[in-house]
Amino acid sequence: MIERIAILGTGLLGTSAGLALRASGFTGQITGWNRTSSEAYHALSMGALTDVAEDAIHAARESEVVLLAMPIYATLDFMAQLSGALGPDHLVTDVGSTKRLIAESAARLYNKPNRPAFLPGHPMAGKERGGAGLGDANLFRGAVWLFTDGSAVRRTERAAELVLLWRQCVLAMGSRILDLDPVRHDELVAWVSHLPQFVATALSALLEDEVGDAPELKDVGGRALREMTRLGASPYSMWRDIAHTNTEPVEQALHALELRLAHLRENLRTPALRNEFDQANRFRRE
Repeated sequence: MIERIAILGTGLLGTSAGLALRASGFTGQITGWNRTSSEAYHALSMGALTDVAEDAIHAARESEVVLLAMPIYATLDFMAQLSGALGPDHLVTDVGSTKRLIAESAARLYNKPNRPAFLPGHPMAGKERGGAGLGDANLFRGAVWLFTDGSAVRRTERAAELVLLWRQCVLAMGSRILDLDPVRHDELVAWVSHLPQFVATALSALLEDEVGDAPELKDVGGRALREMTRLGASPYSMWRDIAHTNTEPVEQALHALELRLAHLRENLRTPALRNEFDQANRFRRE
């Protein structure tokens, strides 16, 4: 069994993971660390943690499983630091939204003799805003938690056991598990996660330019506006790393959407418009 977990990064996902672990019956120690210590103490006050660490590396050394719940470049930085600080019976995992660079870093720095184990992960769950205060024990319930572990990875017996135990923890939080190749992961999430975010950002920014100061907006804007622009409140600090580490797949998805929008614009008065609605309805039914 796992007795000690360190959560490095106690924002929305890290705090929610701590709360979900507790709600699922985990009774061990959960130590939290955050660059802004007030966030860690907020998570502690919510019951997501048993204690707060002042030093992230020390907290990781004292734990068996380390969950990196931070933006991607920060994750890559901590991966480099922890690979030399931990032993072969430690497991490090993450919640990063892109996986190719993280998997490549894991292949270089982890899962080798005398090195800790690493399991790349990505829960398909979140909110448009972050912070410990929005932590939710049910955030992962019903969500898919993706793993992009290599099939040829060799680990110590204890590290392999920790991988299985962590996967069981994820299931106990209410998630479903899906294993994917990291490159395929990044291709898929560019379409189903990153493209919707950038569309919402572009639409919200456009509306701010065109009608943001219209006094009638709060009366005219209804459910469609709220649903289409909800993600427009997402922070640049998180999405910058996603855009930088998954640039080509996102570019391809955005370009395809540009062509589709042009097709719509050119066919507002032709039968092709109905075909687009039929195609959209088929996707929603499946």
